[in-house]
Amino acid sequence: MANTLLIGKDLPDGLAFAEALADSGRSVFCVAKSEADASKFDSEKIYATTWNKSSAVSAHSVIIKAETKLEALDEVVFYFDASTFCSQFELDRTEDLSNGIDTMIGGFIFSATELLKRIDQRKEKISVLFLIKEYPSKYDMLSSKTAGIVPASTVVSAAQAAFCSMAENFSTNVADRDYLSVILSKCAYSNELYKNEDAIADWVVSAFDSVKAMKNLQTVKQATTWNKVGAKVATGFALFR
Repeated sequence: MANTLLIGKDLPDGLAFAEALADSGRSVFCVAKSEADASKFDSEKIYATTWNKSSAVSAHSVIIKAETKLEALDEVVFYFDASTFCSQFELDRTEDLSNGIDTMIGGFIFSATELLKRIDQRKEKISVLFLIKEYPSKYDMLSSKTAGIVPASTVVSAAQAAFCSMAENFSTNVADRDYLSVILSKCAYSNELYKNEDAIADWVVSAFDSVKAMKNLQTVKQATTWNKVGAKVATGFALFR
């Protein structure tokens, strides 16, 4: 089965998701909040390390450690869980902005940039999935029927938009790389799977399997299409890569 690197939902927050991936037969390498957390969740198919999200060197190190531990990387999941970040950055406090930007923007961009460099070095088939679990912003709630929740802070809302932009730009790289496939996926706050990490992970597994089963190379149009978590992945016929 596949070897999967999970970035963005650190242990212990991402444990349920990682366990569901492992239950599918995958070996999973994660990032943990602390050394204690990294060792606490060791199991037969789940491994972890820590990292400095403001460092490109640290981001590169995570990728190399994952390759070393798993012997190869077949899949990478970038998981932006806005609901979890909302609990960490609930208020727009000046003293939290730098950490928030490193955690929710810098870390993802460093990792995606270093991953693409590594993919180009190895030139081995790999699938990359960007998953965003959205949370309503103050602006969204002006026209939303959602009630009884505290809207996302400005820094979380800005980070959501940055993640989507990063994912969209990364997905265009399949045009020049026949060894890369990309899946963009969103789980809206209204999605019935929103609070079910097991179900979301199961969909991610099926999404990876669907793309790998494609008879033709993935096209840019397919790679740059946002998929709804729980729905069929865009793998339809297209004329141009």
